[in-house]
Amino acid sequence: MTTIRCLLEVTPDIGSAPQAGEQQLLDIDSTVFVMLGLFLLLTFILTRWLWKPYLRVRDERVRRVEGARAEVERLDANSAGRLARIEAQLAEARKAGHAERAQMRALALVREQQIVTEAQAAAHKMLAEAWTKLDATLTAERARLQASAATLGREIAEKALGRRLAS
Repeated sequence: MTTIRCLLEVTPDIGSAPQAGEQQLLDIDSTVFVMLGLFLLLTFILTRWLWKPYLRVRDERVRRVEGARAEVERLDANSAGRLARIEAQLAEARKAGHAERAQMRALALVREQQIVTEAQAAAHKMLAEAWTKLDATLTAERARLQASAATLGREIAEKALGRRLAS
């Protein structure tokens, strides 16, 4: 503490700040006008060569983005319409395909029925021919057997009696 007292004793004028007679809030002199002029000049320069071009570029960018969004919405609506048309055409094609397949299936069934009917008719015809041939053969064999039976019966009777029979 003694060192601080020594310093205060050596420099007695340092203790207080100078005071003005009246209390002033702002000291206005000619530098305020120079600063105001510089501020206005800087504001003019920055507005003209920085702020306005920036706003123009920003507005152009916003306009392009909005234009691109509108184009995307238009293309989206257009593609949705095309997709709906293609799906409708695809549904019609499927419907026509199903109808064509049903028609072909019906024609195939009719053709199958015709083939089966023709085969059955041919089989019946062959069977009828076979029956006719069998009947003819059976009749011929019966006649031959009857002739043989009469001859055979005569021979057996002649052998059994030991003599010839009169006809």
